Amino acid sequence: MPKSISELRELASREGLNNLELTVGKAEDVVLCESCADIIFFGIVLHDFEDPAKVLQNAKKMLNPAGRLINLDWKKITMQLGPPLQRRFTEEKSAQLIEAAGFEVLSIKDIGPYHYMILAKPS
Repeated sequence: MPKSISELRELASREGLNNLELTVGKAEDVVLCESCADIIFFGIVLHDFEDPAKVLQNAKKMLNPAGRLINLDWKKITMQLGPPLQRRFTEEKSAQLIEAAGFEVLSIKDIGPYHYMILAKPS
């Protein structure tokens, strides 16, 4: 088990958080449950997946029909922070991937100078 998962498990236990399921694996291969999640949050990672379309399809399987998908990611603009520019997705590209996976994009918002956020629901 990777050290970070072990440390998170220990911290959660100390905080009394006993309802966490911690796993290690590729997001492209993970469906933890069917229609069980109220929220799925991707925090500055969608551009990092080998197959973001597959990850989003898996997210749709896990999200309940009234649930929401939130994708927070780096703007595709030159800056000193974050991943290389060529790895980033524009807001439009992320929205296209999300819609192609079976979601309806509800909003796209600027979140400060470096990030954007997309809110979507299963369609």
